[in-house]
Amino acid sequence: MFVIVKRKYILLAALGLVLLVALPFLFGNLSEKSVETAADGNTNWGLSFQKEGEPPVGNASVDFLKQHNAYYIGDTQEKVIYLTFDAGFEAGYTPAILDTLKKHNVKAAFFVVGNYIETSPELVKRMVDEGHIVGNHTYHHYDMSKIADAESFSREIRSLEELYKETTGQEMQKFYRPPQGKYSENNLKQANDLGYKTVFWSLAYVDWYQDQQPTKEEAFKKLIPRIHPGSIVLLHSTSKTNCEILDELLTQWENLGYTFGTLNDLS
Repeated sequence: MFVIVKRKYILLAALGLVLLVALPFLFGNLSEKSVETAADGNTNWGLSFQKEGEPPVGNASVDFLKQHNAYYIGDTQEKVIYLTFDAGFEAGYTPAILDTLKKHNVKAAFFVVGNYIETSPELVKRMVDEGHIVGNHTYHHYDMSKIADAESFSREIRSLEELYKETTGQEMQKFYRPPQGKYSENNLKQANDLGYKTVFWSLAYVDWYQDQQPTKEEAFKKLIPRIHPGSIVLLHSTSKTNCEILDELLTQWENLGYTFGTLNDLS
């Protein structure tokens, strides 16, 4: 009796092993499907870098995002960089950043909030005058993934649009970046309904802590090896390090054969 039972367990274990080996072949696209369904609920934008110099994998696929007019990367066959800055407040570095961008003839996108426009209207006007995109980072920088109803979502977007127009006399370009990268599929639909492209990123690093700024070496360790064709780069304009390294950073990227596009080129 013991021998028979033992043989049954051996057979069951063997069958389980066969199934474990066979699953990747039977469901070869499972990982892709799981990436797509990751955006079904509320989530944080995230990336997985598989190989140095190659595009990372987002926690929602390119095809999934495009359904909702959303992007995290450009054409991965072209050595083009789309440079973006998030601007939650003015720390005194933006004028120098703008000077460097002008020196390299690079047009960037600055995603701003209500407080930024209210406290730094002249810098916002300068961004516009020098050909940069000023994008919508919402009025209050809330966690938008927690806002389910269209009216409240629209209010956060529209109120910033109105302040921008009052300040610059122009209509805001329709580019939206979710604060902290927090989003839901419903948010993507709501932004699209308002005529916006949602813009995530394919390269960033921890540059936003005012009292824990990375060193130049730490910054370059992340930003040089991980640059890739079609990169949408996120930097924070509140970073002292970014201000100090930007000239050299742009030069190094240019020396690697990269040029710079604008978010208007995304499709």
